[in-house]
Amino acid sequence: MTDIRKLDLNLLKAFSALLDERSVTQAAARLSLTQPAVSGMLTRLRESFDDPLFVRTARGVVPTQRALELAPTLKRVLADVETMLQPAHFDPASAEFSWSVAGTDYSLQAVVVPFLARLRRLAPCIRVMVHPIDDGAVLRQLERGALDLVLTTPEVTPAELHLRPLYDEEYVCVLRTDHPVLAEGLTLERFCALDHALVSYSGGGLSGSTDRALAELGLRRRVALSVPSFLVLLEVLRGSDLLAMMPRRLVDGVSGVCVVPAPLWVPGFTKVMAWHERTHNNPAQRWLRELLLETCGTDEMKNGA
Repeated sequence: MTDIRKLDLNLLKAFSALLDERSVTQAAARLSLTQPAVSGMLTRLRESFDDPLFVRTARGVVPTQRALELAPTLKRVLADVETMLQPAHFDPASAEFSWSVAGTDYSLQAVVVPFLARLRRLAPCIRVMVHPIDDGAVLRQLERGALDLVLTTPEVTPAELHLRPLYDEEYVCVLRTDHPVLAEGLTLERFCALDHALVSYSGGGLSGSTDRALAELGLRRRVALSVPSFLVLLEVLRGSDLLAMMPRRLVDGVSGVCVVPAPLWVPGFTKVMAWHERTHNNPAQRWLRELLLETCGTDEMKNGA
């Protein structure tokens, strides 16, 4: 049985860093310690848990099964200690730290931009670091503290994370304000005959939700352009005869394009925020999440600010 008297917080922090970095050298750099110091801490950890914990390879170290089993509890204990050391009362006006959030360009425009406007007024010294989202990596990034929050959808959110819905989004048909089809009316037949553009975050995709909805009706459309960004797509629509199905929150009130009733219904999506147990009880993180949720429910946000 592990003797708790032989463990201290620094050993647990070293354990966590080794789990994240899979390298003694990188863990040492993260902890601002020397490599021999971290190696010595690993020796003490091995003695305490009666397990190698990490095995050396050509590329660094890999955790043993025992280390992987301990990882969730370890992360939770360190998060609880961090929360315990936080001030009992969180004061946004005087708070000064960095907050990391990841999302698509849609999330940045529809969620982060209006959120930042409110955050700057209430907590001007909180720095926000925005990252592109990698669905396959978010769990590990949240576990290790590289991210504090992700803006995503329920379908791709790992089950290990906390999740809270922000709003439901719908798709609308968008084209330039002087598009010739506006004088004729957009029937389903014309919709399928016109050239379309869509967003493919992975790059190169030529089908999406609209194509699946059309396929259920036995129909197809012509996709002439695929781009990796909704913001680029808006510029394309302003200067061409292409049309696109886009999330409403990106186009309400935007100049140079207009929204017309789509001749078919395309399922929308739910935008959620997700976070790790590591930050679940942290007062500052809780305040930021509540502010984000509140921002998403304001009239300013709904009107596409």
